[in-house]
Amino acid sequence: MAAVVSGQSGYNDDVLNQRVVLFREFLASDYGEDGYGLEIRKVLDNAQKRVIVNIDHIREYNHQLAEEIIKSPSEFVPALEKAVQEVIKTLTNGQVDPITGIPLALHVGFKGSFGEHHLNPRSLRAQFIGQLVCLEGIVTRCSLVRPKVMRSVHYCDKTKIFLSREYRDATMLSGDTADPLPTGTAYPTEDDDGNPLTTEYGLCVYMDHQTINIQEMPERAPPGQLPRSIDVILDDDLVDSVKPGDRVQLIGIYKSLGNRNANSTSATFKTLVLCNTMHILTGKSSGGGNGISQPNLTETDVRNINRIGKQRNAFDVLTRSVAPSIYGHDYIKKAVLLLLLGGMEKNLANGTHIRGDINILMVGDPSTAKSQVLRYVLNIAPLAIATTGRGSSGVGLTAAVTTDKETGERRLEAGAMVLADRGIVCIDEFDKMSDVDRVAIHEVMEQQTVTIAKAGIHTTLNARCSVVAAANPIYGQYDESKEPHRNIALPDSLLSRFDLLFVVLDHMDEARDRTISSHVLRMHRYVPPSVEEGMPVPDVLDQNLQVEDEQDAEALQETPVFEKQNQFLNAAASTGRSRGRGGRGGRGAAGADEILTTPFLKKFLFYAKHRIQPVLSKPAADMIAETYAELRNEKQTEARKKTLPVTARTLETLIRLATAHAKARLSNKVEEQDATAAKELLRFAIYKE
Repeated sequence: MAAVVSGQSGYNDDVLNQRVVLFREFLASDYGEDGYGLEIRKVLDNAQKRVIVNIDHIREYNHQLAEEIIKSPSEFVPALEKAVQEVIKTLTNGQVDPITGIPLALHVGFKGSFGEHHLNPRSLRAQFIGQLVCLEGIVTRCSLVRPKVMRSVHYCDKTKIFLSREYRDATMLSGDTADPLPTGTAYPTEDDDGNPLTTEYGLCVYMDHQTINIQEMPERAPPGQLPRSIDVILDDDLVDSVKPGDRVQLIGIYKSLGNRNANSTSATFKTLVLCNTMHILTGKSSGGGNGISQPNLTETDVRNINRIGKQRNAFDVLTRSVAPSIYGHDYIKKAVLLLLLGGMEKNLANGTHIRGDINILMVGDPSTAKSQVLRYVLNIAPLAIATTGRGSSGVGLTAAVTTDKETGERRLEAGAMVLADRGIVCIDEFDKMSDVDRVAIHEVMEQQTVTIAKAGIHTTLNARCSVVAAANPIYGQYDESKEPHRNIALPDSLLSRFDLLFVVLDHMDEARDRTISSHVLRMHRYVPPSVEEGMPVPDVLDQNLQVEDEQDAEALQETPVFEKQNQFLNAAASTGRSRGRGGRGGRGAAGADEILTTPFLKKFLFYAKHRIQPVLSKPAADMIAETYAELRNEKQTEARKKTLPVTARTLETLIRLATAHAKARLSNKVEEQDATAAKELLRFAIYKE
């Protein structure tokens, strides 16, 4: 095997040719599915511009060569692209582009394992400058696509000769030569003899150019710290491959650019990533969605999940495990559980989109644990973004058109609901939002898209998220003598978009107050199983914050199904509920007061949400239709006032709730018992009965 030529030998033609020969030998080997020669042929036949090379294949062929590509991509990637160009020349017998007359060439992208170079925007450091990195994050801003000149052509009227000039800037890597130095940007106006030149714009060669901003995923950012971001340069075939809100994994060169101001005395430089490969994290291979972090399911976990799901009281066990520190609110906990599971999204052939996400609104007196429910949803959901009514604007929730500080051009910046695509948005103090800002989320809550037509930008962004909102009544406390809509003070056009609206009241009842106080005191006396009672709290203030890889931690140990028996926690979970039948269950059966651990509940919800796809049965459909007709025809009385308007959306609400209940049972068919549970929950939300 040939030795790798590395070091500071610069861009000597002999060194470059040796590297090209080494890469030609690799491309001629039988690595890859059918060999890279056939792979290049497929890319050319499909009129694509980029061939993807697996860095693991290069590592198997020559470990040192793979390390040099990662450590010095500016020296080795041009050599690899030149080797690919020679292979293309052999395959096509020297065929050239019919328009530009330039020999056919392809860009080279990478995939595979990058080890310590697999980073996020927060972990980029000076040691990685000039090296190949693999980044994951969310696209927050996209600039307009601009043409960048690669070669200009000029004509001299006096000599009747065409002249051409090549251009390179600091953000370019590939080219006909391996010269890393940028060229000037000024067009020549006269030749060497002083004759004037005319630029032939139609013969010039351009390349598309775009700048995007990648932000750290919010669920991976350390608590209390803002997510970091970095600019990424996209060229040629990579432009317009992503939009704001997409979760992506990209491979590129981490590079620093000097100050444009020559008089600047600052020693800090702007950094960016020159993108080489872009991959949208869809998670389709494992049933997930949109690149959201997924739990590591083992065979034991799947067996335990199926064992729990097939029990008769499976829904009760799951409900009991939702926010066990909150007393009562059983129906709200059921609703939160169904929201986390979600219904079935449908995209019809005629372009109609029927949402499967469930929206919940809680309105009630202060100090009734509304915000605590939101905090629990933030903790248990794989992707959840928290906002407040007063701290959010309409464009902050949807999308904003901003001005680029450097170029002055307009570009789109994704808001909270777009960033929470395939997740959950928790809005506290919903009543504090202004009417103008509240109208902005109407489209998101039903069509699940954000349509922008501002400043010459016309686009539609996906915002397929559930909304959990909490609000206080208009008078501070709920006045039961007034009609619900006079307490809530939200328009019907918005209320009908919420599937469930719960009125949470703070009734003065001595027995209930004693029960709540004992429950809260039990929570304060609760000690985790790993901590000995009476031990002092360890001092962790001096320790540095660190973010662990949850998947690696989960893989090391088996996830326990039930919380260990504790006289405070388990008693708290069962307080206020009717005791279930039977005694303590074994390993697979849940007792009357047993609750699931939070890690196992996350795995159960992930499995049920993405692996189970229930189909509506005829008995369930008939019962849903009958329930909807009953709700529409029931007359309001003084004692039974509707909190929600009953519209055609209510029918879809029943279908979503029944489908989510079937997922909780791990059933592939929505049966009559699911429709009954949906009817019970909806009637409680509308009539509190």
